[in-house]
Amino acid sequence: MRLSPSAHVDTFCRDSLPPPELFPDLVLDLPELQYPERLNAAAVLLDDTIAAHGADRPCLRSPTETWTYAETRRTAHQIAALLVEDMGLQPGNRVLLRGPNTPWLAACWLGVVLAGGVAVTTMALLRPRELEVIGATAKVQFALCDARSREDLDAADIPGLRMLSFGGPGEDDLTSRVTTKPAEFTRVETAADDVAMIAFTSGTTGRPKGAMHFHRDILATADTFSAMVMKSGPDDVFTGTPPLAFTFGLGALLLFPLRSGGSTLLVERATPPELADLIAEHGVTTLSTAPMAYRAMITAEKAAQLSSLRCCVSAGETLPLSVWEAFHEATGIKIIDGIGSTEMLHIFIGSSGQDIRPGSTGRAVPGYTAAVLGPDGEPVPDGELGSLAVKGPTGCRYINDDRQATYVRNGWNFTGDTYRRDADGYFWYQARSDDMIISAGYNIGGPEVEAALLGHPDVAECGVVGAPDPDRGTVVSAYVVLREGAVGDEVKVKELQDFVKTQIAPYKYPRIVEFVSELPKTNTGKLQRFRLRAAAAEDVASDEAAAEDTA
Repeated sequence: MRLSPSAHVDTFCRDSLPPPELFPDLVLDLPELQYPERLNAAAVLLDDTIAAHGADRPCLRSPTETWTYAETRRTAHQIAALLVEDMGLQPGNRVLLRGPNTPWLAACWLGVVLAGGVAVTTMALLRPRELEVIGATAKVQFALCDARSREDLDAADIPGLRMLSFGGPGEDDLTSRVTTKPAEFTRVETAADDVAMIAFTSGTTGRPKGAMHFHRDILATADTFSAMVMKSGPDDVFTGTPPLAFTFGLGALLLFPLRSGGSTLLVERATPPELADLIAEHGVTTLSTAPMAYRAMITAEKAAQLSSLRCCVSAGETLPLSVWEAFHEATGIKIIDGIGSTEMLHIFIGSSGQDIRPGSTGRAVPGYTAAVLGPDGEPVPDGELGSLAVKGPTGCRYINDDRQATYVRNGWNFTGDTYRRDADGYFWYQARSDDMIISAGYNIGGPEVEAALLGHPDVAECGVVGAPDPDRGTVVSAYVVLREGAVGDEVKVKELQDFVKTQIAPYKYPRIVEFVSELPKTNTGKLQRFRLRAAAAEDVASDEAAAEDTA
């Protein structure tokens, strides 16, 4: 595939793309996907939308304030100017972004992209060693960090990092310094296929993969799933729970609202009942969250607060049919169950309205082609199980990673999911094909949790898998062999859980800890996780049976 001349002075991203033979096939045949050769996605999201819908419309909201499109544009331009003039950013430099979902974090993302930088958005919960891996993989040079989330970034060893915080006191804070910058910044005329962002996965090996996405990819997700399935429009008010560091959240809470001319309510943290109250208070029309949240809002009897909603999207984990039916019965809304991935940027299978078939993930999003392939790489007959593979306007491009050859084969993107397809073209999820644990919408790599546990002096060996859970879908379950003399009791369980929370993001901690004398292994000493998964499922079934007998 021929790439356009890059506008990047720092060519690290272009140089780090996979070799041409491992590029995914791109499908750009829809009229909506014909983009110019020179394209700055942030400029399009702001300038084109303002031209179409006006500058004084609400754009970025929080529970306490609202920024118009004009205010958002001005702030993003000022941030871009600050990055270039004061910090020395050159096109192609990587900028780590860190903080909860706020208008300022969103404006920083837009400012980085306007300046020709590459946005590397990270979760505020990540610990120093996780940030160090991201910093080293993406060779991050700059960081803009919410002042409340700075401690772990300060503690991370990222050589040469130039950091500026926002949302704090003092004249050196970004929020103060941008006021001295002009409201107009001359955007960098990036190529449509220049890298605009690097999104990191939670890999099953414990080493996260950085997925690079182009400027045109950012628009393509909005011009397919958002426009054609969600049918987003300028009167929509978006909200949801996924962080902007997740591509699910970036699309649902920033790219889709700005591309359609709507507004987005960015919520730092909210329980499902609190989220329902915010939906009612702000007249939210479009909600994106995990299945657990939909279930919890109905359980909390919050259906009345959801009357303004017209579109609900579930992703991050499979949507149980029981949750879909309960939500539909309580609200009359048919949840869109979508599957996407960090590698593909956003959702590529999902249906809406009358096209929804409850229990199914849906059909391929317009612009995408999906297939269920067998071990030989050929489609299996409808109804049979196989590996889900997809092609479309976006695709996987890992940064300097030999795992590219596993995800992309013969031009197809293999998602790591086992599916079957029916005769009508609907796709039905069966299971993950790897060791990824998807809990309450969060992707958690079992080996990463194992590595954290092994840092505790009392842990000799451990294995981590997912165990079935009615609320979260799956929870992290750890099987631990303690050192000689250590006592495996409830006190030790709590001690190990708290220790893991200090090592990696707290949501990754094992909610179940079982002490065992040995782990199942192959003759060559490799851990047999499938046996641990079977044991975890049996333990859950036994506990449920015991509870029923007691009741």
